[in-house]
Amino acid sequence: MLYKTLSAAVYGVDASIIEVEVDVSGMKLLEDRFHTVGLPDATVRESRDRVRAALKNCGFDIPFTHITINLAPADIRKEGSGFDLPMALGILGAFGGLNKKELADAVFVGELSLDGGIRGVRGALPIAIEARAKKLQRLIVPEVNAKEAAMVSGVDVFPVRSLLDVIHYINSGNGIAPLKVDTASLLDQAAHFSVDFKDVRGQHTAKRAIEVACAGGHNLLMIGPPGSGKTMLAKRMPTILPPLSFEEALETTKIHSVAGVLDPGVGLVGTRPFRSPHHTISDAGLIGGGMIPRPGEVSLAHNGMLFLDELPEFPRSVLEVMRQPLEDGTVCIARAAMSLTFPARFMLAAAMNPCPCGFHNDRTRECRCTPPLIQRYISKISGPLLDRVDIHIDVPAVNYKEMRGGLEPESSAVIRERVMRARQIQTQRFQEKQDKIYCNAQMAPRQMNKFCQLSPDCERLLERAMTQQGLSARAYDRILKVSRTIADLEGGEAIQPKHIAEAIQYRTLDRTYWA
Repeated sequence: MLYKTLSAAVYGVDASIIEVEVDVSGMKLLEDRFHTVGLPDATVRESRDRVRAALKNCGFDIPFTHITINLAPADIRKEGSGFDLPMALGILGAFGGLNKKELADAVFVGELSLDGGIRGVRGALPIAIEARAKKLQRLIVPEVNAKEAAMVSGVDVFPVRSLLDVIHYINSGNGIAPLKVDTASLLDQAAHFSVDFKDVRGQHTAKRAIEVACAGGHNLLMIGPPGSGKTMLAKRMPTILPPLSFEEALETTKIHSVAGVLDPGVGLVGTRPFRSPHHTISDAGLIGGGMIPRPGEVSLAHNGMLFLDELPEFPRSVLEVMRQPLEDGTVCIARAAMSLTFPARFMLAAAMNPCPCGFHNDRTRECRCTPPLIQRYISKISGPLLDRVDIHIDVPAVNYKEMRGGLEPESSAVIRERVMRARQIQTQRFQEKQDKIYCNAQMAPRQMNKFCQLSPDCERLLERAMTQQGLSARAYDRILKVSRTIADLEGGEAIQPKHIAEAIQYRTLDRTYWA
């Protein structure tokens, strides 16, 4: 007898609906013949042992017979343990254990334990989005994944704990109620931080540069001695970034769900991600990879921040693979079996010492590094990568008077208001565009030609800087974008020479270390 159920497989950050066809022979055998076809991986092939044990421990003794399970379409590779539940239901339905002849409007996903319990799986959110796209009304998922799946409107999400719960629901139509969540309240609850910029004393120039970077989504490099507060400043940058919109939260949650790092108790990434990998990370860990490609740190930082502390300590090969995501906002990973593209539109913040000992040009400590040693240390970061960083800022050591005296530092809430006003200007500026541009850092040349027009005074100032400092064409674009952001912070329509001058200062600061 043939019985069909529906499940789903995740590829990259998207899902595809998979039809699970179960054919059971009526002839009893002396040994088990359980075959799964349709390009299953090892985890899917192992499902037969979990499924048979779960059915037996739930009171359904399945005789030895010829069982064939086809996962269609057969030309797509299937991986993961989420097919356990639809397989078990298909076998039970083929033996007549379910009242309904078919389950054409429901998608089942879940891993079975040997006692019939249902464990969580990866990618519940993209599965829910695909179910809605295919106009499937019901999605039955493990209880631990229900909250994230319920973020998608238009699909009834039923959380289940065991195989018996699902069987009872199918046969009687009751016992499980669809889960409803208030997405607005979840976003509000997530918008709380344990750190604040008012904790940072001094560093007024660095704070100004960080404000400009966050207002325009610009990449930032902080250079300073140990203990000057670079990491402290970076950890507080998410507190002044604009809150996530619901669409951005769904995009981010999809990636975290597929990677298996989503907090099941929350179900939605409500704050902009802040990822800070250690400098021993591999290029596959940073960009993503594997036989079945998984998202890396740059994708987990999508719509948020990627912080690289001690930048020169990262292997050069690891840093160089960031060029594409910094430029395009995506990561394409090609393997023999498939090629996947992950989103990676993030804001890069990096910190480094000016030399190996950390005290080059420091006012209080003597540097013992030789010029060739400093040059080798700095040259670990390539020029093309530095060109993709919009703002380079010096973060000097804070003296005692700055730490103990002076005015009370501004809080993150005050700085965030200015940042959000600048972002609102940018949102209105790009609202008619179809390129999904959210900030000045994402402008293409045609937008720059329209929105970054310069007066003759600005042209002369920028030309002089380009000639004297030997800046590249990419650095020229970065200066224009940062100037546009500085003007937006002041609410100005046109870019003025003072905006160009400040932007040039952020580009030329690092030249003191290369000279």
